[in-house]
Amino acid sequence: MELHSYFRSSAAYRVRIALEIKGLEHQIIPIDLTTGQQRGEDYLISNPQGLVPALTLDSGDTLAQSGAILEWLEETHPSPPLYPQNPILKAQHRALCQHIACDIHPLNNLRVLRYLGGTLGLKKDQIDDWYAHWINLGFTAIESALGDFAGNFSLTENPGMFEVFLIPQVYNAYRFQVDLSPFPGIVALDKRCQRLPAFAKAHPSAQPDSPSEARS
Repeated sequence: MELHSYFRSSAAYRVRIALEIKGLEHQIIPIDLTTGQQRGEDYLISNPQGLVPALTLDSGDTLAQSGAILEWLEETHPSPPLYPQNPILKAQHRALCQHIACDIHPLNNLRVLRYLGGTLGLKKDQIDDWYAHWINLGFTAIESALGDFAGNFSLTENPGMFEVFLIPQVYNAYRFQVDLSPFPGIVALDKRCQRLPAFAKAHPSAQPDSPSEARS
């Protein structure tokens, strides 16, 4: 499999984590979002949406959108599972994942930030305030939900789909210097995840297109 990815894309980061957790062999194909490579003719042929990630399967089929890719991975490679088996718990975990993917990430992605700074002419401190506002709002709900987990991770002793979605968003919060002191549970969970090989291998600093200073 080939994963078309950008090292700082949180959506691509999610898929990298899941591929590593499931131990699936794959090749990273870097797509530079800052230069518009995702809108290049060659890339649009396989992924007309012009976004990352995109996962090209051994069959030649290409899957787009991280949520769809992650669900396909779970359906076709169910071990180890990323969701709890109980239908109620599974729905609750999906709700947390959608909270991150639908209510936090879209408001703070690269296209939105460029629009704020370019078209709307906002200054950097205004953009940073915008970013922090949505992180704080979203993480407040997530911090409260962590109290329902019985162990060190969402699947008791193993991370699941919830961490797949959350950890990239925590990385972005740190990158934009958002104060995470109000969210000790999220910070502690992130630290536990970062000690696991799957998360370390998927981290932006470990990617082939990551700047050398980020890997030091």
